[in-house]
Amino acid sequence: MDDVTKEEIIKEAIENAKKGKRKQDAKAVEDAPGKEAEEAENPSEDEKTQEAEASDGESDGSEAEASDGQGEKKGAVFQKKNKTDKYKEQISELEDKVKRQLAEFENFRNRTEKEKAQMYDMGAKGVLEKILPVIDNFERGLATVPAEEAQSAFAEGMNMIYKQLLTELEKIGVTPIEAVGTEFDPDRHNAVMQVESEEYESGFVAQEMQKGYMYRDTVLRHSMVAVVP
Repeated sequence: MDDVTKEEIIKEAIENAKKGKRKQDAKAVEDAPGKEAEEAENPSEDEKTQEAEASDGESDGSEAEASDGQGEKKGAVFQKKNKTDKYKEQISELEDKVKRQLAEFENFRNRTEKEKAQMYDMGAKGVLEKILPVIDNFERGLATVPAEEAQSAFAEGMNMIYKQLLTELEKIGVTPIEAVGTEFDPDRHNAVMQVESEEYESGFVAQEMQKGYMYRDTVLRHSMVAVVP
């Protein structure tokens, strides 16, 4: 009787243990969806750390891409600026060369014009110096004409030719130098003698032996004069 009782008690305990385990498993199954949802809503510290690291990695990658894009843009702008600066330097150098060439050409033209003018003046002076003795002879010949023949056709014709010659010389810049009654000027007058004069003061020209002439601003021939001492 006791043995039967013990066996029954053991079986009953085993059955009870099995029933309790089944209940615990069923309860665990029932509680599993809620627990998973709770864990999804409230992640653990490890999961939070992993998510933060993942998000940091993604943000670092986007920032790196953005910085790379900005670097490429800056590099392109810098290269464009360098090209623009080179073009400006080349343009500036070409402008300087053109300015120097224009200045050199202007100097050459001015120098050529000056040389041409000097050569023309030298040639003109050479011709005019040979004409001046002809004028002197006209003046001497007209001065020797007697008063009674001054109105003759020959005398008037000679006088007209003399005046025409002086007019043409004056048109090209040949003018007589004033002498008698003016103060002696060594740049224009050539003093060959001294004479006493009651009419003019000392240092003034009293007589003119040969007329002098100017060609524009230069002396073509000095006047030969007598000066009051």
